[in-house]
Amino acid sequence: MASDQQLESDNNSDGEYQDDLDRQAQDYVSRVLGAPAHQGTRPHPLPDAPCLQLRDDPQHLERDLKRSPVNGEDGKISALLLLPLELILQILSQLEPRFIISVLPLVCRTFRDIVNEEVAWRIRVQKRVGARFPVVEQDDFDWPSACIDLEEHLSRWSDNGKKAIHYSLADGHFASVDDVLLLQGGALCASGSRDRNVSLWDLRKLDQGIDKVTVKALGTEKTGTHKGWAWCLASCGNHLCSGSWDSTMKIWDIETEGQQMGVIRGKAAVLCLAFLPDILVAGSYDKRVSVYDPRASSPLVKSRKIHCSPVLSIVADDRHIVSGSEDRTLVVFDRRANAVLQRMPLDNYMFCMSYEAPQLWAGDNQGLIHVYGSQGGTFQHLQCFDVGHASQVTGIWHSEGALYTTSTDKTMKVHIPTDPPKTLCTQTHCNVVNGVSVAGRTVAAASGGQTVEIWKFSE
Repeated sequence: MASDQQLESDNNSDGEYQDDLDRQAQDYVSRVLGAPAHQGTRPHPLPDAPCLQLRDDPQHLERDLKRSPVNGEDGKISALLLLPLELILQILSQLEPRFIISVLPLVCRTFRDIVNEEVAWRIRVQKRVGARFPVVEQDDFDWPSACIDLEEHLSRWSDNGKKAIHYSLADGHFASVDDVLLLQGGALCASGSRDRNVSLWDLRKLDQGIDKVTVKALGTEKTGTHKGWAWCLASCGNHLCSGSWDSTMKIWDIETEGQQMGVIRGKAAVLCLAFLPDILVAGSYDKRVSVYDPRASSPLVKSRKIHCSPVLSIVADDRHIVSGSEDRTLVVFDRRANAVLQRMPLDNYMFCMSYEAPQLWAGDNQGLIHVYGSQGGTFQHLQCFDVGHASQVTGIWHSEGALYTTSTDKTMKVHIPTDPPKTLCTQTHCNVVNGVSVAGRTVAAASGGQTVEIWKFSE
């Protein structure tokens, strides 16, 4: 990115300017994160959804598979394949799903057909979770992938997290850490802090001990990476973006060990980010959602004040931008029509969101988890869950088979994303937990106690 994109001056770093930024940020934290939970409205739970109903008849599946010829040298059918399908599936349930997918299709055509049949995976998952899964029904749901994700998640956390090796990284910040983001599959971790620094941690030698972890503060300024609190992080490929209370967004190249690529300046504190290949989306303190093209010499594409209070959380894909605000609304912006598609009033405000179409999971200021489904271009509120948090949900991370939440109640909770979620493990901490990131076998959490918390699993 060209250097002329840097629109701020180093002369703005005087003490009075920094005091104003810190005062504004502290007032915001006291208002949004400092209020006791349950003062607002806790929505009544929605009616329980019916348990998963299989759309296929296992007996019909069994008849179809038994007609499938076996590719043996002598043309004989294995005695195993003469068993009822239910027993075959029970035997296969003792094997890891990755092995089933990679090896069994090579054995014979019948095994290949079983592996390719959705209902076999649905039966396997149903026996594992015993609850509705997934929460948002979808026709193109990848059942084998979800089964792998779910079973590995269960294996790692079912023993109350005893299989995880926990590390507390304390040498990178001297103030509260407010966001973390794992990069390159968990090899690196970025953290943003109220000490105004964004730190890049190299976790590749973490297995050899904490003393083998290297950390560097991004940027070359002596006063810190930013001139205000480094509040939010987002990445796309090997590019990292950090947003700050100094109204700037800085782009970093992870491939070059965090070399700065440029700076984009907004008009107010940047509170949340979403980074896509074609755009960077920012939600700010001045109630605006702004879209930038980081590759352009004039990066601002559009900026709209679509809320009545600061924008707290934001997610985006190639069709939608979804923003949650302190004004207790969730706004869906249609990128293709360049217009607001939905404006949903809420009982509480959404502080964090995790989105992969068609599932949107969000955590609110009363400790509740909400699930939305996107169907036909619009979003619908499907479920509200109380997973046991006593105060604001500050971070949420969702995948096909895993769910993590963090809170100002000083806990990180690990769940199965069923209806309702099943909590596998609660990790307690000595301070508030401000966010969570997951990649591969690594989990990272941001601590108000000035540390980055890491949980890592062996192969």
